[in-house]
Amino acid sequence: MIRFFDFFFSLLGLIFLSPVIIFFFFLLIFNGGSPLFIQKRVGHKLKYFFLIKFRTMPLGVRSAGTHLMKDIKLTSLGYFLRRSKIDEIPQLLNVLIGEMSLVGPRPCLFNQRKLISERKKRKVFKVRPGVTGLAQINCIDMKNPTLLAKTDQKMIKSMSLYNYFYYILKTILLIFK
Repeated sequence: MIRFFDFFFSLLGLIFLSPVIIFFFFLLIFNGGSPLFIQKRVGHKLKYFFLIKFRTMPLGVRSAGTHLMKDIKLTSLGYFLRRSKIDEIPQLLNVLIGEMSLVGPRPCLFNQRKLISERKKRKVFKVRPGVTGLAQINCIDMKNPTLLAKTDQKMIKSMSLYNYFYYILKTILLIFK
């Protein structure tokens, strides 16, 4: 049932947000080259996939979690995209094709070994990674891998259609706050 909603809402989102996507796609081209940031991430059953986002950092920045970087260099447009969460919109493509869900644990990088280990222990990789979830609405990020994995596990164990819509609605409200 959740996969149906993922497909439906991501398709609807891509259609409804297509003017925004097109606008920022071309704005990013004129602002410094490649508009998309595509990064290999750990997905469902530990299989990799390529996460798609709007580029917020200059070309050539090393592929690492932003929590691991000492000096995060965002472009001026990238700063706005991150704060407004517009940089996340292209992930609707990942949701549409089934690599991600709208709700689930945020996908991690292959070099985040501690987080992968903690998530393996808690069977977090049995579900698709998501755009948002319990950790995101509680502002828990990858700086604390054990807490993040425990929160992901808690979300998975209590997942229901009600919680699915609750996490999405709560995320939308946080964006507009």
